[in-house]
Amino acid sequence: MERQQVLHMKGGVGEESYAKNSVIQTTYLSKSMSVLWQALQDLASSNLPESVTIAELGCSSGPNTLFAVTEITSIICKRCRELGRPPPDFLVYLNDLPANDFNTVFKSLPDFHQKMQEKNGPEFQPMYICGVPGSFYDRIFSSKCLHIVHSSSSLHWLSQVPPELSDKENPVINKGKIFLSKTSPPAVINAYKTQFQRDFSSFLKFRSAEVIPEGRMVLSFRARRTPDPTPEESCLLWDYLGEAFQDLVAQGLIEEEKLDTYNTPYYEPYTEDIKAEVEREGSFTLDRMEINVAPWDGVNGGNKYERATTAENMAKAIRAVNESMIESHFGPEAEIMDRLFQRFIEILAADTREVEHVGVVVSLIRK
Repeated sequence: MERQQVLHMKGGVGEESYAKNSVIQTTYLSKSMSVLWQALQDLASSNLPESVTIAELGCSSGPNTLFAVTEITSIICKRCRELGRPPPDFLVYLNDLPANDFNTVFKSLPDFHQKMQEKNGPEFQPMYICGVPGSFYDRIFSSKCLHIVHSSSSLHWLSQVPPELSDKENPVINKGKIFLSKTSPPAVINAYKTQFQRDFSSFLKFRSAEVIPEGRMVLSFRARRTPDPTPEESCLLWDYLGEAFQDLVAQGLIEEEKLDTYNTPYYEPYTEDIKAEVEREGSFTLDRMEINVAPWDGVNGGNKYERATTAENMAKAIRAVNESMIESHFGPEAEIMDRLFQRFIEILAADTREVEHVGVVVSLIRK
């Protein structure tokens, strides 16, 4: 099945939902706000139109969906007051894949509108919000209509598993792994890098048609600060999950062939490769790039717990993101899913390694 039909964060607001298990994503959002603030200061100091159009790409559902929209609109309103100008009204596009839980997002909008009015005062102009289902690796908006594009914790997801790994006639096998690892063959590593380059180039090309000249994009996503394609910072948690899968194979709960043909459509690019792709595509100027680091136990939201509790929280966070893809490939049996993540908890809790989670925030200006 295509990624658009399969990949989605676990919806709703239950204990296993993405909404309740996206603390680490909130951390990255918070750490990117200084870059967003600077980009908007520059934009708001120019001649803003009466209506500003914002696109939030990969919005998902939960507390992070409108986090950046809240900041963007509030920063612009504050800057307008400082300059003695009336604030614009705002048109906000919330984009994600069609299977995203847009209903939960829409149900939250009445309370959101009320809070924004209270926060920004009576002069705050109307905000018009709509959902735009579709892949941001395709064209999704009309020409030259966007002033501000924001995306967080999304661009590390690829448009598809690299085709070399899913070729039915002669697939490249990443034996016993579900992502890049120290044991991955060079062909697997190259396939992932090439897929990212294709996808990120497509993303920039399509946004270049949609963003106005001098429009801003602020993008934050997982990345590497080292040219090594398989550092533990990028791969350790995936290795834990791969080991849990292998244990299910040993127990006869999953077929080995099924595991060998499961690959995660995810990639953490090296920062220099991001710069190179922006320069190669040529439509945007790289204004700023910063590396953001979250602690290994960032899923705990700043609280200090025993490793076993951290492992449980980590399992919930990873399951909320990956469950839809795992179910699509291995089947929807709840017993297998529960055993998989229970084994993941045991493996992580028994280890002693701690790795930081690395991300990047990129500020771009449309030429």
